[in-house]
Amino acid sequence: MERRSFLGGAAATLSAAMGVPAPGQGTRPPNILFVLSDDHSRPHLGINGADWMRTPNLDQFGREGMVFERAFTAAPQCVPSRTALMTGRSPVAARMGRFSAPLPRDVTTVPEVLRMRGYHTGVCGRYFHLDGQVNPAPLTKQIYDKHNLKTWKNRVDVMDISGQPKTTALFTDFLARAPKDKPWFFWINYSDPHHPWDASVRKIDPSSVKLPPHWPDLPGLRGDLARYAAEIEHADRDFGDVMAALRKAGQEENTLVVFMGDNGMAFPHGKGSLYDLGLNVPLMARWPGRIKPGRTRTLISGEDIAATFMDAGGASLPAGVTGRSFYPLLQGGAYQPREYIFAARLHHGNGPMTPETKASTFDLSRCVRSDKYKLIYNLTPQMEYQPVDSAGDPGWLEMKAAHAEGKLKPEFDRAYFGSRPVLELYDLDADPGELHNLAGKPEMRDVQQSLMAALQEKLVIDSDFVPPVLMESVPRQPARKKQ
Repeated sequence: MERRSFLGGAAATLSAAMGVPAPGQGTRPPNILFVLSDDHSRPHLGINGADWMRTPNLDQFGREGMVFERAFTAAPQCVPSRTALMTGRSPVAARMGRFSAPLPRDVTTVPEVLRMRGYHTGVCGRYFHLDGQVNPAPLTKQIYDKHNLKTWKNRVDVMDISGQPKTTALFTDFLARAPKDKPWFFWINYSDPHHPWDASVRKIDPSSVKLPPHWPDLPGLRGDLARYAAEIEHADRDFGDVMAALRKAGQEENTLVVFMGDNGMAFPHGKGSLYDLGLNVPLMARWPGRIKPGRTRTLISGEDIAATFMDAGGASLPAGVTGRSFYPLLQGGAYQPREYIFAARLHHGNGPMTPETKASTFDLSRCVRSDKYKLIYNLTPQMEYQPVDSAGDPGWLEMKAAHAEGKLKPEFDRAYFGSRPVLELYDLDADPGELHNLAGKPEMRDVQQSLMAALQEKLVIDSDFVPPVLMESVPRQPARKKQ
């Protein structure tokens, strides 16, 4: 596919290269277009190093904007992650630890805040997960109706959850109908690359894929990854169509476009886990003439997205928002980066608890991550691990068979089939696959204590319901004998 610039003309191209406003910009807040892919781990774009994939539209978009290498969602699951993206709060603080309950009425969202600033707002595409179940069971529906819990029809001006195939048409219609004297906010939700992996532009050769360090090299995993990546290529094509619609409408110049994944891929160590594959997602932002192209390793939390959109719209942050706006960073201004990001694993899906329930459905854990280290606090370590959504696919089935036959390397056996510890600590520079747990080692005491203190502060601030972290769980270094 031919590479094409999304920039509308020579003036915009020059302005973007210089990082200064293009003529006519700055007279009103920017339009904001937020495009969210589903279950998309950061490494899986051509611009992020996956040269065996074809994502020309997103790659070009990234080259013309800012690429974030360390963006982490607030949860490794759809509902709680999207809660943070739209509210600027952790899912725990927003009381969204279940898939069955709509977002509480008293928790304010991005489109509501922007509407108060004069924005026309909308959401479309794959169901966005914040208004309860689409087709609830009769009893659940009765509860929704009795308490009037479904609120999103009042939070936005336009809402259509027809699905990904219609997103470009819905966005085009939104642009045509939006008041000309108002800025707008529009949120597009893709189903790609959510499991099952059945939509593609082309078939990818499994032998060409690059496996992460925390998977064994098995044919099933290669095949699963090839099908998964093909869905990202499908999303890339749709993203190119959306950007073409924006350009055709003549609204590129004053539109901040942000592309992001809602959480990581549905593979071992990914979705449903607090490892980087489950939390580290693609995040790219582009605004011609205002965002200077480049890359940053600044830590960004999923809580920060809402705060940034509100800030871009000229709004003050509502009470309770813990996200930090990186809008100044986008524009090259002064910005104090985060020292830590935090994330929470909560109940997944709508299944009840049974004796056969595994960690893919119910698991509780929290984590804190710095530039170099990560601490994971497992509150239900007894739950048997299996990956979310893909436990019946060839990759996991082959891993289970290899484990049963004693053919897995020890690090893979420990990671997926061993007894899980309450605390996990990883040196992410030395061990990017997060396979070698350093928790409890005397030489890591200071690091572990610092991370536990930061996590404990987050638990208190968010009124988290889980037990506190045990602060003195690392032995002190023995005192040296006097010579």
